[in-house]
Amino acid sequence: MILTADYHTHSPYSHGKNTIDENVLSAKQKGLSQIAITDHGFAHMVFPLHRKEVGKYRAECESASKKHGVSVLVGVETNILSVSGNVDFRPTDYENFDVFLCGTHICVWCEPFFDLFRFCAKNYAVEKLHLKKSKRLIEMNTTAYVNTIKNNPIDILTHVNYLCKCNSLEVAKAAADYGTYLELSAKKPHFTDDELMDMVQKTSVRFVINSDAHSANRIGDSALAETQLKRLNFPMDRIDNIDGRLPTFRFAEYKKQL
Repeated sequence: MILTADYHTHSPYSHGKNTIDENVLSAKQKGLSQIAITDHGFAHMVFPLHRKEVGKYRAECESASKKHGVSVLVGVETNILSVSGNVDFRPTDYENFDVFLCGTHICVWCEPFFDLFRFCAKNYAVEKLHLKKSKRLIEMNTTAYVNTIKNNPIDILTHVNYLCKCNSLEVAKAAADYGTYLELSAKKPHFTDDELMDMVQKTSVRFVINSDAHSANRIGDSALAETQLKRLNFPMDRIDNIDGRLPTFRFAEYKKQL
């Protein structure tokens, strides 16, 4: 298995250590044909990409692409803000971006504000205190993921189950229906073996492997994900950013209709 592209990477615009140029150079050195720079969304309390910096952010991506000869997608890893599927990415933002990722994070300004407590803070407390995840909590989280997929032209749902345990099969069904990829993270596995094979066997959902790199040396790292895939004899034709393949992203197709 050879990784073709890495669609989840960070720069100093949010929580990354290396510059966009350094990340793109690393992608080139590792033989990737495409990379996305996907800094944290605007509602992150601690490490957000700021709207006032988007022009500079995009210019740096374009400059690095031209300099190193690697396709660079200007992206954002948006935040799920509510159970109803609100995210911190407006239609007025769309023209400045090429790829649309979304996931759950701590320290996010939720919308509506009440969901800061019943959704974000509750999940964080349950995770950090090692409490049992109730059926009701899992159902709420599943609803949040499904609504987010339905209501937004998301390309990749990142680190599903991170601080937000859900029914992965139901999320996979929605992702398959709407053309959203599920991320296989090489930073930390977020699907159990049983969950992963259940999704493959019972849905048509497709996947991408991403590094979630916060430093240039981890760009293109797929080792942890690859270990799980080999153990499961996973059908590699369900992964669209390996062995020369590139995904067809929902967000780009959506913008053509605007």
